[in-house]
Amino acid sequence: MLSSIKKYFSDIYNGVKSLFTGMKVTGHYVTHPSEIITQQYPENRDTLKMFERFRGEVVLIHDENNEHKCTGCSACELACPNGTIEIISDKAIDEETGKPKKIIDTFVYHLQMCTFCNLCILACPTDAIKMAQTYEHSVFDRSELTKVLNKPGSKIMQGIK
Repeated sequence: MLSSIKKYFSDIYNGVKSLFTGMKVTGHYVTHPSEIITQQYPENRDTLKMFERFRGEVVLIHDENNEHKCTGCSACELACPNGTIEIISDKAIDEETGKPKKIIDTFVYHLQMCTFCNLCILACPTDAIKMAQTYEHSVFDRSELTKVLNKPGSKIMQGIK
């Protein structure tokens, strides 16, 4: 009986001690903020800088010659857990070998279905796609959130297999 009462008060003491330890840590961060995290959007739209790890939307990277690295392998399409990416491919004759090769006709990205999980980026063997820092996607019509990522007249870069 005496040991159970002693254990009861010991548990209360440890609980209160743990509570005050947590309050001390919280109080330190409240009274001494190391950096300001809250952004005053949209007033600071011109100076707003997103964090490096922010995931805005998937983009297909094109260079100045309108060339990309996408081979149409569909690895990103298969990695996507909810079907956000659709790759419509076509066959073309390779100029170097003369053999037919797979090329992308249309790279469709459904932003409204994307969970921004980054699995498509990790699955891409040629690093053809990346997550952009864009964050303003408010539209009145959901069909505007379906985007074609390959630009008109774009082609695959030389040396990408």
